[in-house]
Amino acid sequence: MTDHEIRMLGVGGAEQLSVAPHQPLIPAVDEIRIRHKAIGVNFIDIYHRLGLYPLSEMPAILGVEGAGVIEAVGSNVRSVKPGDRVAYVGLPVGAYSATRLLPAERAIVLPEDIVTTLAAATMLRGITAYMLLHEDYKVQAGTVVLIHAAAGGLGTILVRWAKLLGAVVVGTVSSSAKAEIAYSNGADLVIIGRDADLVKQVSSFTGGLGVDVAYDGVGGSTLIKTMRCTRIAGTVASIGRAAGAVEQNAVDEIQKQRSLIFLRPSVIAYVSDIERYHRAATAVLNAMREGVVATIGATYPLDQARVAQTDLEEGHSTGSLLLIP
Repeated sequence: MTDHEIRMLGVGGAEQLSVAPHQPLIPAVDEIRIRHKAIGVNFIDIYHRLGLYPLSEMPAILGVEGAGVIEAVGSNVRSVKPGDRVAYVGLPVGAYSATRLLPAERAIVLPEDIVTTLAAATMLRGITAYMLLHEDYKVQAGTVVLIHAAAGGLGTILVRWAKLLGAVVVGTVSSSAKAEIAYSNGADLVIIGRDADLVKQVSSFTGGLGVDVAYDGVGGSTLIKTMRCTRIAGTVASIGRAAGAVEQNAVDEIQKQRSLIFLRPSVIAYVSDIERYHRAATAVLNAMREGVVATIGATYPLDQARVAQTDLEEGHSTGSLLLIP
């Protein structure tokens, strides 16, 4: 069977993704070559394709997350060996390919009890959840959290991990079917529909106080509604822009809320620190053993990357999406 890779030919729509033959490369002294078993599809891939986070060279191979088996290592590599199962997260891009070269320090060795495909679906979102729930805001028993897209890839993990910590979880979803998923993950209240009166329902549920912390991956006009759902001196983390860029008047809303803490965390920047990256990855592996794992919403052959990205971009999916070489 011929190996393939997905090349992004330029900035634009999913039609910019092209299937091409792939030739495995020889690792440099501090690199490994991994043969992918599964590749995570994430919004950051779409942001790269759209030019919101520009890439320096074209054509480019997208993707910042995957898992598989090490095929070869460079002469200086001692931390891992051929045959090890590993997962990874972070730059440089290059995951949409049958194999890839990777700095050896990026490799997270998978214990025997962690399934490779689940690691590929969980690691990036798991590290993001760790950053949001443990470091950006220390969620604990009784913390009231608001999680948008609560049945999505990141939302599923956030709900499960927040409940593991004893939090009270309010989720939002776009349909009744997705609400069932969010409730099954442990959400205490799920608000359905983009036109729902989010602020009113959250106020009613919290006795007028608002949530302690809100995680908003939607952006656009939703972010202001999210701010209005948050208590005085609460925290809002803007973690995506699925519905568009953050509106400028969001700054005014921060002032209206009085002492609202506004965060724009970046998991890619977070994992650029190798020590922090490995600490977070270890926490994710431990949380996976406690049931904090991604739900794999769908898998696609690697050559169907266009379809996978379109499904994610248009909101047709739940859980995490994987490409399978």
